[in-house]
Amino acid sequence: MNVHDRRKLVAGNWKMNGSLAQLKELAAIAEAARAAASVDVAVCPPFTLISAAVTRAGGVPVGAQDCHARGSGAHTGCVSVAMLKEAGAKLVIVGHSERRADQHETDAEVRAKAEAALAGGLTTIVCVGESEAEREAGRHVEVVAAQLAGSLPDHWSGGELVVAYEPIWAIGTGRTATPYDVADMHHAIRAALTARFGDAGGRIRILYGGSVKAENAAELFAVDDVDGALVGGASLTAAQFVPIIQAAAGA
Repeated sequence: MNVHDRRKLVAGNWKMNGSLAQLKELAAIAEAARAAASVDVAVCPPFTLISAAVTRAGGVPVGAQDCHARGSGAHTGCVSVAMLKEAGAKLVIVGHSERRADQHETDAEVRAKAEAALAGGLTTIVCVGESEAEREAGRHVEVVAAQLAGSLPDHWSGGELVVAYEPIWAIGTGRTATPYDVADMHHAIRAALTARFGDAGGRIRILYGGSVKAENAAELFAVDDVDGALVGGASLTAAQFVPIIQAAAGA
């Protein structure tokens, strides 16, 4: 599938940031999303803000930053797919490097979460990415390929599967992979997806994440097989997020 056959997706990951007062930013984000009709836009605030964000987002899909693989049970502090859907969530991020590192999530756990989310009909963004040491050792493609193999379900018939490539060394650091680095890795990811899923692998959107901002968005979106972005800090305000949406619309 040609890159132009896949709509760009720009998803904001608020991480552990935000408040009810900050939801006022959603009005301008929604206005920009309506103007950029060729782009899909979504925002993933903390669990506590999902329901309120849905009522303030002006039709922009709201998602979550994690889910549990089980539907219910003795899992203190966890949130199920059904709970997310009841709150109004349309998508979920799983396997972010911060959860892999801080909560010691394994590929198998990420895969179980992705399976549950897809079965529940949520668009599911599965994150992969290498560390600085792994890249410097020349193992970046190998590492990401292994994460894909272990984190993606073999089959799905529910929600849409999306992959987000986020080099760990570029997340929140201000450093961004070069267009060559991004093209090289996204090409490798696309090859792995099509080898595993055939034609369906060509329909899976691959997002880039890692210090995406207004100043570099257009350059990143111009790279083949970059089907959008998973945006961290720059998604917290309309002033920073809207130009990224506009860059996606112009790509």
